[in-house]
Amino acid sequence: MATLSATFELTPEPGAPSHARRILGDLLTAWRFDAERRADVMVLVTEVVSNAVDHAGADDGGDVVLAVDVTASDTWLRVGLADGSTVRPIVRQLDPRAPRGRGMQLIAALADRWGSHDQDGGKRVWFEVGADPSSA
Repeated sequence: MATLSATFELTPEPGAPSHARRILGDLLTAWRFDAERRADVMVLVTEVVSNAVDHAGADDGGDVVLAVDVTASDTWLRVGLADGSTVRPIVRQLDPRAPRGRGMQLIAALADRWGSHDQDGGKRVWFEVGADPSSA
């Protein structure tokens, strides 16, 4: 497979994670991306989008859009999400009593690589996974 790429936009609302999963799942099927890694990718995109919905919503009354870009080759997949928040995600210490706050731990555990950087007055969070489960 050649390197393939796609972009799509989401509104930061509660249904955005499931919408992202549906779009990304269709892309991975069409691109014949490694089926054994799809479950990890679905968890990863859910957490990245959920985090953006929680922390980069339209609190200021402006129009906020989450821009998602996906790039895949025979051996890897990279997903990035740009939002309007300048606050970068961090992997927090696990609090077993907390009902939330495990998303970035999941990303750190499941992604081969992940990171974030400033972009256009906000930030971009990305993750990469290898197509072969033994590369994780």
